[in-house]
Amino acid sequence: MSKTAAKQKEYGDFQTPAALAQNVVSLVAKLFGTPDTVVEPTCGQGAFLLAAIQQWENTANYFGFELNSEHIKDAHAKLAQMDDNVRISQSDCFLEDWKSVFDTLGKGNKRKILVLGNPPWATNSALSKVESQNLPPKTNFQRLRGLDALTGKANFDIAEWLILQLLGALPENAVFAMLCKTSTARKVLRHIWKTRDGLTDSRLYLINAKTSFGVAVDACLFTTTLRPTKERVAALYESLDAPIASRRLGLAGGDLVSDIDAYRRHQHFDGGNINYSWRSGVKHDASAIMELERDARFYRNALGEEVALEDTFVYPLLKSSDIGNGRSTPRKFVLVPQSFTGDDTTKIRDTAPRTWEYLNRHADVFAKRGSSIYKNRFPFSVFGVGSYTFAPWKVAISGLYKTFHFVLIPPLGNRPVLLDDTCYALSCRNEEEARLTHELLTSKPALEFLRSLVFTDSKRPVTADILRRLSISELAHELGRYETLESIIRNADGYERSNPQFLFLMEPKPLTTPTLIWSDTPAI
Repeated sequence: MSKTAAKQKEYGDFQTPAALAQNVVSLVAKLFGTPDTVVEPTCGQGAFLLAAIQQWENTANYFGFELNSEHIKDAHAKLAQMDDNVRISQSDCFLEDWKSVFDTLGKGNKRKILVLGNPPWATNSALSKVESQNLPPKTNFQRLRGLDALTGKANFDIAEWLILQLLGALPENAVFAMLCKTSTARKVLRHIWKTRDGLTDSRLYLINAKTSFGVAVDACLFTTTLRPTKERVAALYESLDAPIASRRLGLAGGDLVSDIDAYRRHQHFDGGNINYSWRSGVKHDASAIMELERDARFYRNALGEEVALEDTFVYPLLKSSDIGNGRSTPRKFVLVPQSFTGDDTTKIRDTAPRTWEYLNRHADVFAKRGSSIYKNRFPFSVFGVGSYTFAPWKVAISGLYKTFHFVLIPPLGNRPVLLDDTCYALSCRNEEEARLTHELLTSKPALEFLRSLVFTDSKRPVTADILRRLSISELAHELGRYETLESIIRNADGYERSNPQFLFLMEPKPLTTPTLIWSDTPAI
């Protein structure tokens, strides 16, 4: 890493281009008018201060705060010809008493303050890795409990911490406008909405961070006023010059939804999804050994080894890329040595000796798996397996793609098709049930509801938790397919006689609803 890159990483230092700063200030002026005082808490080389001065000239006073002495010199040089109403102070934004600053500059509530800028784009863990001291005090501001406060969930964006400090210190007549990651803006809003009243006129204007900063992240201009409101929504605009919002995100059902209006139209589907249980695919963390291709005589692993294995524990496999691209015909196979989590794998020695020899030959690969889920388990154990894994028919979706693309998956010959652990699936007992479930999930109301919950810039946009919120039975009621669904479940071949792993329950709802769940293994 170059010295410049290391310093940029340490400070989360992405200086705002002059053109972007000017566009932001122009938009803020249209939205909120002329401020009395402009404050930039991390002013860097002064791009926002210069743009603000060009916009409002001597009608406002301007105050910049910056820790980096080199940036302060650049900012002074850039603003040297400006009037005496511009002041830049060397200050650590993490240690500054912002309430005192705003009380002094705002003279109580007599002067309208605009807080403007571009805070550091970094996380506390990233800064720790480069041994940076440019960190906020260690406090549990996210109100995490127990282990969450001590582990990875306590990692946070530096900008998130700073924005919350600033918003908590500002008076009610203040205006706030900051560039940040879109995910950071959402986390700030979620925190505020869950701990206090909302903020009036909250907006997110998307920007192209790749063009402006050379980083491939979703970013925005986050604007709001400090006037409290009971409404917990924020409008999202596709660009700084978009005339109208494309949608409104908000707080509903205890968490954020990406489209509050679409959610409210379909919120009767939000029933916890007790009808069917979504499951993730098989997790093994040894793809070079466990995932195979096949020709007429041999299986071939990623190491190029040709091996003659018994078919007993080998199944057709669809990966996330297959599901995301709508493919239902497997190109690979996967070795699954267990029928359920905790199954004794040593039985393979007698039932499939070539498979047992193959696994033992690569025992070092399994020993190097880092996840704690494999500790104190039988050799070559996998995770995410149960009777649902081997159901003949499935409806599946990839968790890695930004679209809801549900794929109907039939068996291959007499073998069930399995999925990798980045996919989620509903398991069905026969073709009729699978086709109806697929029909329901791909209906317009279902897709509108699910899309209203998802933020597409997330690392894994589609999760089991989101899918489980959709009540299949409520959806079937609305689409006039409930009686068919109920009939299919009741009349499934051998259902009550030979499939004890299925439980059939009746939901205590005004319209009696069947519930189908897999009972032998906990959800993953």
